[in-house]
Amino acid sequence: MTFDQIKTFLWVARLGGFRKAADRLNLSQPAVSTRIANLEQELRVSLFARGPGELVLTKHGTLLLSYAEQMLFVEEEIKQRVANPSEAEGLFRVGASETIAQAWLPDFLMAFSAQYPRVNVDLTVDISLNLRAELLERKLDLALLMGPVSEFTVENVVLPSFDLHWYRSTENAQTDLSKIPVISYSSKTRPYRELMSELSRRIGPKLRVYSSASLSASLKMIAAGIAVGPYPRALANDFLEAGQIVEFDPGFRPQPLSFTASYLSEPRSFLVENSADIAREVAEAWTKTHPM
Repeated sequence: MTFDQIKTFLWVARLGGFRKAADRLNLSQPAVSTRIANLEQELRVSLFARGPGELVLTKHGTLLLSYAEQMLFVEEEIKQRVANPSEAEGLFRVGASETIAQAWLPDFLMAFSAQYPRVNVDLTVDISLNLRAELLERKLDLALLMGPVSEFTVENVVLPSFDLHWYRSTENAQTDLSKIPVISYSSKTRPYRELMSELSRRIGPKLRVYSSASLSASLKMIAAGIAVGPYPRALANDFLEAGQIVEFDPGFRPQPLSFTASYLSEPRSFLVENSADIAREVAEAWTKTHPM
């Protein structure tokens, strides 16, 4: 019996399948199957009831799972308290919303790489709804997203929020929201839903809204005079400094964008926990040097 077999068993049990565990461990599915078969042969018991649908733990498998979780916890404790972080290896899968990507994500990746120079990074930039789903499906280790994620299995580290300010083109002075379209975040996001609710109440049927998952494209559309919209000042700075857009006040401001560094609490990973703390520290430092 080997530790790799125990770790493989834990991920098959947690993810409910050999293929998912193979993806998580960066192994082939036959390699995972072989490890489980060898472990069952060593223990002389069946660990899974193999039937239609997801795998189900047997009585022996349930008992082994509790020991496997304790073993992985001890491994993480050793890595945290004894091992040199700069010698850590593996793959770190991080997802970030575009707001974060356009702001302090490069600083975060630099800080993470400085602490874990031998860890490979797989980066996903997407809307928070998709990042949340990938986190819960264990396809991401850390998600920097509009949070918190309201699941008991998820830990949320609060990050600095982004205030929203209204912008229009310097070439188009129109700010009557009943006469010019409003551009906002993707229609699948909370800021879009909140903005639509408020504008529908204030403007009524004359309201026209464009939605876009691309912040850079949205700000370019504002600069071109196609629409107006509320976005973080820090992300609009280049357009402001170029004299392409200006702020204006339509009489109300949407709620700030709240973000968290979110990760699954089990099985415990000190690398992931540390990465969430790094994200918070980097975000707080970035916020102090950029107008919000």
